[in-house]
Amino acid sequence: MTEKKRKISVKERAIGIARVAKITYKASPLAVFMKVAGVLVNSILPIVTTYFAALTTTALAEAYAGDPTAGARALEYVLVTAALGVAMTAWSSVEQYITQFVRYKIDSAINDQLYNQFLGLEFWQYDDKRTADLFDKAQQFARFFGYVFDRLTRITQEFVTMIAGLTALIFVSWWLGLILIAAVIPGILIQYRLSKAQIAHWDTNVKIRRIGNMLEWKMFDVSSITEMRIYGMVKHLMTMRRKLRDTDEKERIEFERKYIFKRLGADVLEAAAEVASLIFTALQIIAHTQPIGQFLYVQQVVSRALSGSRGMVSEFNSIDEDIANLFDYNEFMALPQAQHREKRLLSKPGRIVFDDVSFHYPNNKTSVLENVSLTIDQGAHIAIVGENGAGKSTFIKLLLGLYNPTSGKVIVDDNSLSDIRLEDWHSHLGVLQQDFSRYSFANAKNNVMLGEINRPYSEERFNEAIKRAEAKTFLEKLPKGVDTYLDQWLDDDDGTPGVDLSGGQWQRMALARNFYRDSPIVILDEPTSAIDALAESRIFKRLLADKKRTIITISHRLTTVEKADIIYVFEAGKIVEQGTHDELVQKHGAYFRMFESQLR
Repeated sequence: MTEKKRKISVKERAIGIARVAKITYKASPLAVFMKVAGVLVNSILPIVTTYFAALTTTALAEAYAGDPTAGARALEYVLVTAALGVAMTAWSSVEQYITQFVRYKIDSAINDQLYNQFLGLEFWQYDDKRTADLFDKAQQFARFFGYVFDRLTRITQEFVTMIAGLTALIFVSWWLGLILIAAVIPGILIQYRLSKAQIAHWDTNVKIRRIGNMLEWKMFDVSSITEMRIYGMVKHLMTMRRKLRDTDEKERIEFERKYIFKRLGADVLEAAAEVASLIFTALQIIAHTQPIGQFLYVQQVVSRALSGSRGMVSEFNSIDEDIANLFDYNEFMALPQAQHREKRLLSKPGRIVFDDVSFHYPNNKTSVLENVSLTIDQGAHIAIVGENGAGKSTFIKLLLGLYNPTSGKVIVDDNSLSDIRLEDWHSHLGVLQQDFSRYSFANAKNNVMLGEINRPYSEERFNEAIKRAEAKTFLEKLPKGVDTYLDQWLDDDDGTPGVDLSGGQWQRMALARNFYRDSPIVILDEPTSAIDALAESRIFKRLLADKKRTIITISHRLTTVEKADIIYVFEAGKIVEQGTHDELVQKHGAYFRMFESQLR
């Protein structure tokens, strides 16, 4: 359940934090400058205010003692102190707006970058576990990027506050400043070690958190409730969720427990330094070597320095997971993008050739396809059949250009598919996969229109598409017809509720989306598995009547494949038989054995 730990060096931390600053600066330079100004104002202005408050206290004491000029000075200091207080109050109001503005700007920028990176990867990376791990952690970081920047700002502010306090104390007495520095260093080092341990824990338990998140999502999935309750899974899944949570969270709490006494010792040392500073200042005032306002000044400066130290340590502790995800985010963003292909394909493609194609997936040397050769002429209808794991879906992935062959070539009109721009190739394809998408956020009409978004909407094509997919009848019966949302949790502006479709109805929607696309090459992977036999027969009768399209079908239904011009039978990644339905039945080979029960 664990993964190999990855150590993060101090240099990597600095580089990662610098990247946060760089991304934020690109998103909004003005907002960053305002944040920096805010750090300086929030760190230094209170010490300046304390300085004038101490002068006010001294002047008031002198006026009380009979100094005739001290009263005027006291009033001046009061006015300056009040003006500084007003400035701090005004800045607090402005700072709230700046915080929200910066968060919006950088969240937008970082999420756009993450989506562009994810959607531009090589297709094989979507099947790669390491890429999935990195994306999980990068997504976690991107989701809270604005808050991470706020937290880094607070760390910087607390650091500046601590330095400003120590500097101000050194001007009073250099050895008091040294004592205070010596007092805060142990606490910082202890917290640094604790944070490193927590980061290592975060990296180690990625899988545990992923399983836990998937489990929680499934438990709140309405479509799964029936099976979970009927099969008595609820208690078991709750126990499983609790164990995963405890494995992650309890270990993290253990780190805190181990450091309790060390942190307590550091706190005692800081408190002793503060008491020593105040006693020293009080003795100087009693000896008349320092003005009376010096006590207030030293007390406030020491308090600010310690507060800055504690705040910095506390914020650093809370950012440990973000820092860990930051480096994973950087690593994910550094993954290579899909290679740009130069060859254009502007006209309707004709012949497709698989020339001695073999393939194995990255990071796996087991061959999935071996020496596959076949030709698909324009307007042909071919069928690909075989048992599960025979290589049919992988064949389709290579045909779509999602993967390049390990050896051999896929050729389209005398051009290697690996050289053709995928955007051009995909614009000629209509694909209905077994795990087709259900766009439940859209109404029925938009579900179909998403099949072709690069051309103006055509009412005629839409009506023809839903008719060919046998979807017209049930769509007309929906509460608002084709304008009805296809999810029971969504309703229209007038309150009309959405509806849930059956599996067969969703499959017809996917078919309609494919037909609306009106592509010259149609690829169907188990296209009618949830549709009744009579409707399937009518759909394929219309589909096969169009001799202008090239149709490639994968199916386990005899009625779907028997009308194909040529059928290819796959076994263990190889083509073991090919021919028409009648020819293959007469051979009594692999095809006959596969469909024997349906033939009867």
